[in-house]
Amino acid sequence: MSEVKLERGNPNEKCPIEAAIDIIGSKWTFLIIRDLLIDGTIRFGDFLRSLDGISPKTLSLRLRELEKFGLVKRIVYPEIPPKVEYELTEKGKSLEGAFIELKKWGLTIIE
Repeated sequence: MSEVKLERGNPNEKCPIEAAIDIIGSKWTFLIIRDLLIDGTIRFGDFLRSLDGISPKTLSLRLRELEKFGLVKRIVYPEIPPKVEYELTEKGKSLEGAFIELKKWGLTIIE
């Protein structure tokens, strides 16, 4: 990929930053991705315990959105009771560098 620099671009085209924020900017979505980057594979109940205050309905909605955009894959095991796990796709894992940079910046504002 060629060097990327910040620019306004064409008003008739979607801004790549806006497109990224549309996907990962919803409440809880960023933290869901963070947890998947840290843990690798997570079950629904583990998300509920980790993300204090998220409702099951919201978590389900956010996970479906992330699946739709190709960032998360849902793995269903043929067991009774059903076992479902979530993990990042390669596209989702590619966000790790951006998350690390945001963490570095965040550390500068909470010191």
